[in-house]
Amino acid sequence: MTEVDEAFRRAVIEAADTAVDGVLATAAADVHTGYIGLYRATMRDIKLLVAAYLAEGGRHAGDAALVSRAVTCAEALAGMQAASGLFVGGDNVESPPDTAFAINDVCDTLELIRRAAAPALAPLDRLLGAVADAAAPAMVAGGVHTPNHRWELAAVLARLHRRRADPAVRARAEQWLAEGIDLQSDGMFSERSANYAVFVSNPSLSLIGDVFDRPDVHDVVVRNLEATLGLILPDDTVETVHSRRQDQHGERYPLAPYLLAYRRFAIERARGDLAWAAEHAAAQGIVEPQTVLTELLLDPRLAQPLPDAESPAATRRAEWAASRLVVDTNPTRTLVLYGGSDYSSQRRIRSGLANNPTFLRLFAGEVVLDSVRLSRDFFGLGPFRAAQLEHDGDAVVLVERLEGRYYQPLAEGDRRADGAYDLADESRFSAAMSFADRQTETVVLRTRIAARPTEDGVELEITTDGPELPWALELAFRAGGTFEGGAEVADGAAEVADGAVRLDSGTARYRLGAGAVEFGPGTGAAGPARYQPGEDYTYLGATDAVGGSRAYIVGSSPGVARVFVRAV
Repeated sequence: MTEVDEAFRRAVIEAADTAVDGVLATAAADVHTGYIGLYRATMRDIKLLVAAYLAEGGRHAGDAALVSRAVTCAEALAGMQAASGLFVGGDNVESPPDTAFAINDVCDTLELIRRAAAPALAPLDRLLGAVADAAAPAMVAGGVHTPNHRWELAAVLARLHRRRADPAVRARAEQWLAEGIDLQSDGMFSERSANYAVFVSNPSLSLIGDVFDRPDVHDVVVRNLEATLGLILPDDTVETVHSRRQDQHGERYPLAPYLLAYRRFAIERARGDLAWAAEHAAAQGIVEPQTVLTELLLDPRLAQPLPDAESPAATRRAEWAASRLVVDTNPTRTLVLYGGSDYSSQRRIRSGLANNPTFLRLFAGEVVLDSVRLSRDFFGLGPFRAAQLEHDGDAVVLVERLEGRYYQPLAEGDRRADGAYDLADESRFSAAMSFADRQTETVVLRTRIAARPTEDGVELEITTDGPELPWALELAFRAGGTFEGGAEVADGAAEVADGAVRLDSGTARYRLGAGAVEFGPGTGAAGPARYQPGEDYTYLGATDAVGGSRAYIVGSSPGVARVFVRAV
């Protein structure tokens, strides 16, 4: 008899039962309707209710109320489907990939029902089967607009093929796969996003490998999971500063959603390093219990005990060359250095581009330096965003080159008496100036930051070459501590809710609990102690400024400045 990790199994069932309590506490008339995501939420509820109904030993196992509620939800879901078979709602109008998220859940729920052969589920089987059948032609014909959508669509085609074998459905899935899976040489998908790897690419590719017997596709998933191991930070979050999607900004990204992938491949491939990650993910709780329980019911091997966990080395350095990211760890501190921005080449802030100007993070016990940024005002192009990562001995060197232009008068043959010149994009702004026809005067700002890891922190050498202008190095600490030293920024320019200080000379510390991080020295230079996001944001009245408790060291270009940050 196969051994079972009963603690894991119980944790999954209990999380699902708790989620079912929340669904049943809502009136049936309030079932999700209408806008984008709501059809997906409705289908997630159905999937949850069916899985909990079938979960042996659960509080809701065999409860007819779950089936009744699932039928009500399925009727509502069918009402959200357009004649095209796609779901209605959202900015992506009748979107094949957005619909695919729901149909993937439909197909897994139908597979649960098929295997259970429970007569009570027959009405739900008919309703969901009709939804899947109506969507199938659109899933075969549909297109995408992001890299991960290809794998979501290929996965729904694989599930439709699993339900009812169809050569045309399989051929369309293989057409997407023939493009090649977008895994970079460093193990990151091209979007470099934890969120899309964990919720779209990896689960989709895992399923595709299962249905079409493609172990090479499973190998891609494992390579991404291996690469992600080095991105797990001391607080069991996953580094996302290098992402090209929404998770490059904002809240810390938890490890918990990685549970299924790490657990599955730790068991299948007897990998202690993946088991370590699975254990840490499970410690954060069960995320998306409807999916975890469904996967457990469809693949009982997930309940087998994990192999013995193998912790990562206490002292290590890893580099993701294609993403231009380095993580350097020792028992005192973890240092993240990033030089992979797309801004220098694309000259715009856009979804799908790596825009985050944070180039350094430091974890030192309780104290977390969440973000270090170099702010300046150079043609409104915003803060330092390194586009290159190089090595100079043990130093990691981050490099950026920016240009601003002035335009000369048009040549005689290009002039128009009516002054009606082409509206053109100058890369900073647009104007009716026929920029391409003008000679230019170029102003260049070169910035080089050499970050030399030390046993207790990092030393920075900031070299700027270009016009005279002030800069401000912003150190944003995770809130909750207090500054010792520095002068309070009182004019509101820093836009800080949690307080800020300016360090003009000497050193200062940020203390939290028993730990502290010291930084300095101040340069004595004049200039504003604030972060300037650049015209891409300020034109819209927006900002990408970070929160937390911030400290500023001000300097000026051209020149060289040296700053250290260290745990004390």
